[in-house]
Amino acid sequence: MTTQTATQQAHKPWPLFRSLQAYPPGLLPGDLIAGLTLAAIAIPEQMATARLGGFPPQIGFFGFIAASFGFAMLGASRVLSCGADSTITPIFAGGLALLAGADLPDYQSAAMALALLVGVMLIASGLFRLGGIANLLSVPVTVGFLAGISAHILVSQLPGVLGLPSPTGPLLKRIVELARHLGEANLATAAIGMGVLAVVGISEAVNPKIPGALIALVAATLALIAADLERKGVAVVGTVPASLPMPSWPALAPEGWLRLVPLSLLITVVVMVQTAATTRAFPSDPGKPADVERDFLGVGAGSLLAGILGAFPVNASPPRTSIVAETGGKSQLAGLFAATIVLVLLAFGATLLKHVPDAALGGVLLFVALRLIRFRLITTICRESFPEFFLVVATAAAIIALPIEEGVAIGIILSLLHGIWSTMRARLERFERVPGTTIWWPASPHNMGERVANVTVVGMHAPLSFLNADGLKAEALEILRTEAPKLLVLEASGMPEIDFTAAQALRELIEECDKQGVTVAVARLESPRAEAAFERFGLYELLPRQRRFHSVAEAVAALAK
Repeated sequence: MTTQTATQQAHKPWPLFRSLQAYPPGLLPGDLIAGLTLAAIAIPEQMATARLGGFPPQIGFFGFIAASFGFAMLGASRVLSCGADSTITPIFAGGLALLAGADLPDYQSAAMALALLVGVMLIASGLFRLGGIANLLSVPVTVGFLAGISAHILVSQLPGVLGLPSPTGPLLKRIVELARHLGEANLATAAIGMGVLAVVGISEAVNPKIPGALIALVAATLALIAADLERKGVAVVGTVPASLPMPSWPALAPEGWLRLVPLSLLITVVVMVQTAATTRAFPSDPGKPADVERDFLGVGAGSLLAGILGAFPVNASPPRTSIVAETGGKSQLAGLFAATIVLVLLAFGATLLKHVPDAALGGVLLFVALRLIRFRLITTICRESFPEFFLVVATAAAIIALPIEEGVAIGIILSLLHGIWSTMRARLERFERVPGTTIWWPASPHNMGERVANVTVVGMHAPLSFLNADGLKAEALEILRTEAPKLLVLEASGMPEIDFTAAQALRELIEECDKQGVTVAVARLESPRAEAAFERFGLYELLPRQRRFHSVAEAVAALAK
């Protein structure tokens, strides 16, 4: 083996635990502090999220341990935290409830199977480089989606926080039932729940690094014991068995697995969107693009392990990731240390959780739900783009009024329709020469440009597709009719793609120009995909290659008479 080959192999990234590659010992203190802080944040949050999904607290811990190890093994981000997540939990809990029946007799087995399916889909998305799917949800639709999820969490947790029976049925019906029985609230329970909410909120406002949820849970537990509030009707978590996660396989018939596929696809898309957003928001390697697909592998591995260990699908967490980044975490060792602390708690200290009030966990979830509503962003969207504000409202309304997984599917459809509508609205833009230069720029009332006699320059800042091909041809033909130019230059820098339908429209336009004696040229055909389309669809047969130019000025100088 040559020295160069040995050096290349030494610098080749490990296939596993990449964030620990060539780990400098000097990073250890920061990672340990970040891991300790992460554990303090995650313990109450994972308990509360498990409760949100209808699981005992230890199942949330199983999910966190599996997710932390799985992501550290295959993920790229050095700071991303993965585990049970309040964004997807209401979705799969509602979906599993609707699917309950002969094929899904065991709720936990169904959740395990769902985690396995989501894990497989995420790993496939990473292997096949499908990071673009993460862009399926536009910002307004994502904001509306989070607001709708927040409403579900609020309504599901308020009965426990107030000491009231949990109503059943659709969300709107549950809201009416809850309002009807507000006068029957248990004051001690409500005081604990709202007190925890206040402590967590104040801690977050003072410094996000403060483990407000853990402090609030400890204080609420001590207050319950001191005042003997269990006798006054305050419900508690109860005995949490000291147990370690053990591998198992979901007891589910083949028909049950098939019924879970649509729900798993939906959960996978949401997880991909949140993972990509988290990875990009907290870059662990400044100066390098985020490896979104590699992080899909990590979250997918975490979900697979969670399913094997008896838990449910997991997700990247923006709040916990920010905690790791802000407390000095530099590698996935922080997440592994936090998972180890949780594992020790499960093995030796689970009895400490026996007297934790249910209302305290509900208070933590109320804070999480309120944090999901992006009030400032909603206001900004309303002020700057009212049509897109409608997307916020429509998505939130669909998730609130319909079964939650149907509402999420409608949100995705609305996002896609919005993208289609935006592409359909693309129109030809007129280009003018900036006076005293050779630069041709889109015409604007704010930029006074000049034209060249018998020359028309047009372009479009959108992919040319079946959605706008007819409009393009119609506008170009109208220009030919009204202006009768001798040279038509298509400025193509804003056209990243050309599909078959658009290529046929271009062919017809070029043929019509030839009939009318108009010379056609293309300038700045910069996109490799668009250039490949010119080759593939035979457009160079009608538009000779010598009429392709690097700039509009070059085309005008060569062809204008």
